[in-house]
Parts: sequence; C-alpha cells; structure tokens
Amino acid sequence: MTTPSSEAIPRAATAAPGRGPIALVTEGLRELAGRRRLVRYLVGADLKRTHADTVLGQLWWILDPLLQMGVYVVLVSVIFQRRTPDFPLFLFAAILPWKWFSTTLSDATLAVTGRGSLIRQLQFPKIVLPAASTFASTVSFGFGLVALAMLYLFFLHRLTPWVLAIPLIAGVQLVFTLALAVGLAAMNAFYRDVQNVLRHALRLWFYLSPALYSLEDIPAGPLRSLLALNPMAPILESYRDVIWGTASTGGVAPDVVGLLAVLGLSLVLLAVAIAIFKRAEPAFARIL
Repeated sequence: MTTPSSEAIPRAATAAPGRGPIALVTEGLRELAGRRRLVRYLVGADLKRTHADTVLGQLWWILDPLLQMGVYVVLVSVIFQRRTPDFPLFLFAAILPWKWFSTTLSDATLAVTGRGSLIRQLQFPKIVLPAASTFASTVSFGFGLVALAMLYLFFLHRLTPWVLAIPLIAGVQLVFTLALAVGLAAMNAFYRDVQNVLRHALRLWFYLSPALYSLEDIPAGPLRSLLALNPMAPILESYRDVIWGTASTGGVAPDVVGLLAVLGLSLVLLAVAIAIFKRAEPAFARIL
C-alpha cells in the first residue's frame, strides 16, 4: 500500500502514562475529528486492498449477502420446513447488517497489527486505523443496500416509508461497532489470540442474535429475556421492522427504545475503548 509522506501526516502527541481517562478520550476524539483527510485516505486504501484480488470487487457486497440468504433459505425454509411469509426478505433484513458488523470487527481487529511498518516509520494518531476500517466497511454496507433494493422488486408489498429509517438504525450500529473496533484493535496488538477467538465469538454471537429468527419466535421466559439483552438484538429487530415488518403487514416502526438503550451503551463503550487505546498507543511501535 502506498503511504502518504511524513509531511502529510502531522505528529500526534504521545499519551502520557499519568493522564486521566477523560483527557485520553478527549484527545482521541480530537484526533479523529482533526485527521479527517487521513481517515479518508485510509478508507480509500482499505476499499482498494479488501477486494484487490477479486474480479468483482465491491460487487461482492451485493452478491455475498444474497448468496448467504439463499443458503439459509434452503436450510431453514426447505430443510426445517419453517413457514414465514416472504422469508428471503425476513432473512436478508438481518444478514446484511450482520455482514457489515462481523466484517468490520474482523478487519478492525487487524488494523494496528497489520500496519506495523507504517506505525514504526511515521508519527500519526494510531486511532485513525480502526476508525478507517470501520468507515470503509460502512461504505461497503452502502453497496449492500443495492442488493436490498433488488430484492424488494420481488416483495414490493413489503415496502413502506419506514425503510427510510435505515440510516438512523445504521447510525446506532456504527457507534456500537466503532466502540468494539477500537477496543479490539488495541487488545489484539498485545494479545494476538484475540483475532483467533473473535472468529468463533462472532459465529456464536450470530446464532444468539435474531438473524435466522425473531425474538417473538422464542417463548416468553428467561431465555427470551436473556437474548433480548444482546445489544445486536434491538438493532437487527429494528432493521427487520422497517424492511420486512410483521407476518401480516409490511414495514413498521423500529424499536426506538431499544435503539436508544444501545446508543447509550455504545457511547459509554466508545469512551472506554478510546481511553484504553490511547493508554496503549505509545507501546505499539515497540511491540509490533
């Protein structure tokens, strides 16, 4: 990957060990806001690198969720004989945002360790690395929405104005994902097992999230209450609300209360993740 010259990347202040968490969070946010050009450069580089060895490039963000949907339709609808109205759209409403979520975390976890030479050669705020990975996947998610538009051609009776709420739901998911991405990137720099554990954790998390099913399919009780505590539950359920709707109607209003709860949690997690990242940042050049 071609790197910008050292003049193009301003020097970042090194976080002093004695600084408090509020100061570290403030510095991290200031660096993200002040290095927008660098973030845009890294986003472009990530987008080129991600699909550099494929013929279709970003078109895979259109084809891949459709292919995943086809696999699960066969598994759940044909093999397990589940009868859900307009089941392909029911599945796709959750599969696309989950692909965005899992891809972002997988890429962002390697954002620091994958750029060891750049970190050793140049001085710049390292927090832009997981942020750029997150925003690059967000751009790819936008390509995936083209697949949703194509799928709607077969389910126009499900389309309602509530689909315009997708950006609001995506905004909540973006903050939650960014918080995890920043924290995982810092942890993986010290413990490389994180990237290996993450693959299995994401697979388990997928099945514990209402992607192949809805929380309403789970009988009321402790299990349903426990699954509802999953932060991805209100996010995926809200996508399904506005895209698919209910068994008898098209798109409906999202779970606003659940989304606000996830947003509040996400802001707290983001502050903690930035503080941890900034505390660990001075050691990156030494351990990579």
